[in-house]
Amino acid sequence: MLPFLILLFLNPLISAAQDPKPITAKPGDNVILPCQAQNSNNLAGVEWSRRDLEPEYVLLLRDGHIVPEDQQPSFKDRVELQDQQMKNGDVSLILEKVTAADDGTYECRILTHGGERRKRAVETISVINLHVVPAGQTGGHTEDGGKEDGGGKIGSVESAAILSVFAVFLVAAVVGFVIYRKHKQQKIQESYQPPPEQQPV
Repeated sequence: MLPFLILLFLNPLISAAQDPKPITAKPGDNVILPCQAQNSNNLAGVEWSRRDLEPEYVLLLRDGHIVPEDQQPSFKDRVELQDQQMKNGDVSLILEKVTAADDGTYECRILTHGGERRKRAVETISVINLHVVPAGQTGGHTEDGGKEDGGGKIGSVESAAILSVFAVFLVAAVVGFVIYRKHKQQKIQESYQPPPEQQPV
């Protein structure tokens, strides 16, 4: 029960670590959506996608070849990997001539070779929120993910820090309560005195 509670309270912390990275662009800009795999030795491909589109693939590369038939038509001839060889695990995406329709959340997933008996694994590495600001518009999203609104900003970094502290306190409270209950039950058992008629003579 306790491990389940710990996982339950740590879940917001894990989610906070995967908050979308904000990037702001203007129509006509070329932008780089960063994505870095930890291990480049067993990379089999990369999938860049937007779940709100059909088909969802912005770019799909498998075994060194782009798969154009599964690509969203609006991205054809406008996207490429920053490094086609994916050296050092760099699978960042270059998106050219940004339009207002490109505004959305992009997911970068890598495909890795399995062993002899294992299938390929797919792992989400990066989630990026691209915000396309019309030319001449001020404000919007700041570089660190905050949203400026006169008096201040609350960014994903601050949110993650708040959630982290909250999760740690909750876990500590649950663990402390369980230890307290066990200690209290042990004290009750130790201080229990049987009735006089049951005591040995």
